Amino acid sequence: MSPIVSHSDELLMRFAALIFLYALCCGLVTGCSDGVSPRVAATVLSVNGPVVFGTGEPKDFHPVTPESRIDGGSLVRTFDGARLNIALLPGALVQVSSNSEIKIEELKITKDGNETADAMRDRVARIRLNQGKITVLFTPRGERAPEFSINSGKATITADSDCLFRVQSDDTTTRVTCVQGKVYASIGAQPPIAIGAGYFQQWPSTRLETIAATDDAAAQIDVVDSLQIGNQLRKLQSDWRNRRPF
Repeated sequence: MSPIVSHSDELLMRFAALIFLYALCCGLVTGCSDGVSPRVAATVLSVNGPVVFGTGEPKDFHPVTPESRIDGGSLVRTFDGARLNIALLPGALVQVSSNSEIKIEELKITKDGNETADAMRDRVARIRLNQGKITVLFTPRGERAPEFSINSGKATITADSDCLFRVQSDDTTTRVTCVQGKVYASIGAQPPIAIGAGYFQQWPSTRLETIAATDDAAAQIDVVDSLQIGNQLRKLQSDWRNRRPF
């Protein structure tokens, strides 16, 4: 014999079912909208000569090898005659010249939680050039370019489209030479200035406008060297993609 269900009990059961459906739908929506940030590390494309990385503690530095995965927060140091080619993110490639030090301040990729591996929401790469020289090839792909910046202590350099450029810094001077595309440099709270292909800017400087590389012997060398390094980085990235097992 079937149990007798009162009208009030039936209403309670319906109410409980509605609550369950609401919670289920909220869970599905949250799962789709919340971002997932997997661990990200810079990929070593090639290394020549003595290069080390670590957290900054004297006993925590390790030699960089082709298998090294360099996490955010790491310091990277190249010694005399050494150079390191790394991919911070796909499309953000850097050659660290000899006698240089960089800090990878942040590497982050945010993906949609229930989406495929290609469903990138945000990508961030921030590095600090403490001393020396780096050459950058930036070729973002997709609808949204990564947030990419370099802080030299005297200037912050950003890029949002295809470009090739060099940044040099020492105790007194920062110099940015743009070879292809366009980059932006800012000092403190000042509005950023655009540095186009074939131009450079140096700080400190009494000139607010950028300077043509053809007017400066050192800048001409920067342009020629950067073009060669840009080709090397493109080939290294292509070779790395071909080696991937998927």
